[in-house]
Amino acid sequence: MKTLICGFGSIGRRHLNNLRALGETDFVLLRSHHSTLPETDINGIPDETEITEALAHHPDAVIVSNPTALHLDVAIPAAKAGCAILMEKPISHDMDRVEELHHALESHNGRMLVGFQFRFHPVLGRVRDLVKTDAIGKPVSVRAHWGEYLPGWHPWEDYRQSYSARPELGGGVVNTLSHPLDYLRWIFGDVESVWAFTSSAGLGLAVEDSAEIGLLFKSGVASTVHLDYIQQPPKHTLEIIGENGIITFDNATATALVYRAGKPEPEQILPPAGFERNQLFLAEMKHFIHVANGIEIPVCDIHDGIAALKLTMAVHQSAQNGELVKLS
Repeated sequence: MKTLICGFGSIGRRHLNNLRALGETDFVLLRSHHSTLPETDINGIPDETEITEALAHHPDAVIVSNPTALHLDVAIPAAKAGCAILMEKPISHDMDRVEELHHALESHNGRMLVGFQFRFHPVLGRVRDLVKTDAIGKPVSVRAHWGEYLPGWHPWEDYRQSYSARPELGGGVVNTLSHPLDYLRWIFGDVESVWAFTSSAGLGLAVEDSAEIGLLFKSGVASTVHLDYIQQPPKHTLEIIGENGIITFDNATATALVYRAGKPEPEQILPPAGFERNQLFLAEMKHFIHVANGIEIPVCDIHDGIAALKLTMAVHQSAQNGELVKLS
């Protein structure tokens, strides 16, 4: 399989390394040459700066790992060329041209996987199964909390120049840490309405660095989501309150606890031995290779990507206008 990797920041490099670990050897790069990462491990890989020239290499698969606001500039031509696509989240920063991407995929028998890698977390997947089988009764209330310190992500570069901090590139904490918006929908179904407050007070960036979000699911489940670029040490947790118990998940330890009413001790759900973060990306890449080869259908497809984008946009709309936003 010939794979075109569009964008060679930290996530582009991770995808390249994981493809190599899975036995892939045929690559093309589309780059702006603005990356601050070393280039010793990409010597000999064809390197283009325009999507037209990159697609002239006839890749079978395209990985879209450039800044969010530039995703569709490469995804739409790739879809029209009939390539399988792994699109980093969110699929864009607004809805402009999303329908064009959707049409291109449908018209050219396209296959697209959206890169919400928490769908491949073995323990979070088990949590979803427990919710779906009413292990704690009907879920009523949910809290997701994800705080990280943006200046510590890439110590080799000025965080204020990273795409996560720049509005013209689709940055901001809501877009960058949008994983809970996807996995909550994955677990609890579609969202009916959204309210939100956002702030830039923490780091003084041109984008929001914290957000408090409320989600009301069509099932009646009420949820809050906290996101920030400020927290030290980082924290990423999930708490689900049901009629007959509680489930908690801690991403730091990759474990979950299931508290059932009337039972004194919780059930502990542990990850596989030796589990570490890159295994999420590795599992995602294995699945993408199967998608590209027509063996599997995407577990997170264009429709899921559009749903997540509509949620991020509703968050911004609510915060900007001070209103409850109802989703169609």
